[in-house]
Order: sequence, then structure tokens, then C-alpha cells
Amino acid sequence: MAVKYTVSEKGNPLQPQQQKKWYANAKSTGDTTLRALSKEIAQRSTVSPTDMQSVLIVLTEHLSESKIARLGDFGAFQVSIGSEGAETAKFNVSMIKTKKVTFRPGIDIKKMLNNLKFEKQ
Repeated sequence: MAVKYTVSEKGNPLQPQQQKKWYANAKSTGDTTLRALSKEIAQRSTVSPTDMQSVLIVLTEHLSESKIARLGDFGAFQVSIGSEGAETAKFNVSMIKTKKVTFRPGIDIKKMLNNLKFEKQ
């Protein structure tokens, strides 16, 4: 299998007079659902689809408690926030503007990334 990509020409919006350059863009070939992943995992192991879904629900609960969810050599998930700057240390929670979950790849994902093959669409 190979990661599909296309190329597109892009300019620098801060310097529109500069020559545009061509950049690669990864292209998705579809998606999957938690239910489909759970069924596939169940076919490959002794874990039931319901058990697999429960693991991810518990992971979400731990993230909401400000914990880092470490999944061994797979990687780690953590909540990340972004905010406006405050003039003083008197910070108001309404200044928090972005909330997201970040993923830091572990050994298994890094190995997969190092061995990727690519195919232009």
C-alpha cells in the first residue's frame, strides 16, 4: 500500500510577488468508523467490538480529567488549549479560544512513517 498524494501550486501570502512553488498534499482514499475498527480488531484478536469501544470511551474520560493517555509504543494523546494573551496574571477562562487533542506518535507510528511509500494520483 502507498499513501496517495497530489501536488498543487501555492504562493506566499506575505510575499505575493515571489514565484509560486509546488507542494505535495496527502489525499485520503476514504475513512472508517469506530464500529468498523472495533469489528476488525475483534476479528484479529480476542477483544470484542464492545470492549474496544469501551477502551476509547475510558480514554476520552481520562483526557477530560487533564491526564495524558499513553498507549505504549503506539503514542500518546493529550488535551491542548490556546488562548488570548492577558496583560496581567489575572487570566479569565473566557480567554481560552481553542481546544484540541494532540497526538504524539510512539515508536510504532514513527516506524510506519519512516517506511511509507508514496503514489502520485
